[in-house]
Amino acid sequence: MAQFFKEKPNKSKQLSAKLTLDVTQLDHLGAGIAQHQGKIVFIAGALPGERATVQLIEQKKSYAKAKLIHIASPVKSRVLPTCPHYSQCGGCDLQHMDTQAQREYKQTALVDLMSKLSSSEKIGADKMAKPLVGEGWHYRRRARLATLLDKRTQRLQLGFRAANSSNIVEINQCPVLATSLSELITPLAANLNQLKAKASLGHVELTQAENGHFVVLRVTKSLPNSDVKWLSGFAQKHQLTLLLQDDAGELTQLYSPLSSDKDAALLPFYPLANNTVNCYFSPGNFVQVNGEMNQAMVDQAIDWLSPQSGERILDLFCGVGNFSLPLAKKAADVIGVEGVPDMVEQARQNACDNQLSNVTFYHADLSADLSDQAWLGKIDKLLLDPARAGAYESLQWLHKMQPKKVVYVSCNPASLARDSSVLLDNGYRIAQVGLVDMFPQTHHIEAMVLFELAK
Repeated sequence: MAQFFKEKPNKSKQLSAKLTLDVTQLDHLGAGIAQHQGKIVFIAGALPGERATVQLIEQKKSYAKAKLIHIASPVKSRVLPTCPHYSQCGGCDLQHMDTQAQREYKQTALVDLMSKLSSSEKIGADKMAKPLVGEGWHYRRRARLATLLDKRTQRLQLGFRAANSSNIVEINQCPVLATSLSELITPLAANLNQLKAKASLGHVELTQAENGHFVVLRVTKSLPNSDVKWLSGFAQKHQLTLLLQDDAGELTQLYSPLSSDKDAALLPFYPLANNTVNCYFSPGNFVQVNGEMNQAMVDQAIDWLSPQSGERILDLFCGVGNFSLPLAKKAADVIGVEGVPDMVEQARQNACDNQLSNVTFYHADLSADLSDQAWLGKIDKLLLDPARAGAYESLQWLHKMQPKKVVYVSCNPASLARDSSVLLDNGYRIAQVGLVDMFPQTHHIEAMVLFELAK
């Protein structure tokens, strides 16, 4: 008799019977934590103090993940999510929690992670700076929307990725986007669906800048003239600067209300330092999505560093000059170092446009050996604003720099805590820790820490 292979069921992925669990706290990703049969159970969407009916959807040796079915006793901090796409979209994960409660959770999570992972002294109330907070909604000045062409209907969908999936959730609004960008989604989607070559469209980047609205449309091949004309008309109607970006990253401007010259290099910018500095950036350059919080963060960094005339200040992971340019306005001699060549060039141009001769920008791989870098040497103060991976490799050169003060800006408390150990081992102490509520309605935490060299 022939025998056929039959795959054994994966018990770790099987649904359990319904359970009722008491949620005690949130983890660092915003999921509720409960206990069941000696295991930690993570429940996305549950809040501390609630009794939740769940089903286990994944079981490991020491923990399990559960699907939330019902909340029997909701806490006061639970609110009805504002966004109609919240249950599918992967962009936000804390809309079911009151904004003030979100901030309290993030503050606690930041202190706990720093204390646990940095092996530092206890972070007391005297070291906690007042959190930097702003609007909880419509704060994003930039977003990238994905596109997907339904092969059956030939309809182009515009939206964000679903949670833990590559699927696209089609949206018609986004309450964390700047209102003017959110209102653009529906007419933009309708316009793109009129194109003959809509199968050649990739992602769409929306930006609200000080000098208007910018839309960058990724294209995999050249568009026919009729599509170009149609897009240009849409941009003119809505007064947008519209650019096409090809596979090589080259940009072609179709229309801009800022200039009739199609060859003019028109870039978005945002103001800093009480509107005395304009920071220009290109599509693809990293900039903070929350303009209000970015301004507050830059101001706090300058206050903590207290730059003085003649001091030598090093800004690592400087981007297009977000911190370097305002620091240079304070008459300090500033050195900015960045690993992305295009951003270094833009930073240099920004310094020139703002007539700042006391800031110099360099390109360097900050995770590599820096011993031969001309800029590496004794400095007075140091600012770090790395990506999520942190600045561990760069901090191995502290003995060469010996700054009196270090301000570390981080979007990942775990790498911040790890890197704090390096600073503490080199004779620094934590003087201030501050939360920056850069991403309301999400679990993401932005933090700033001031380190001072112990005397």
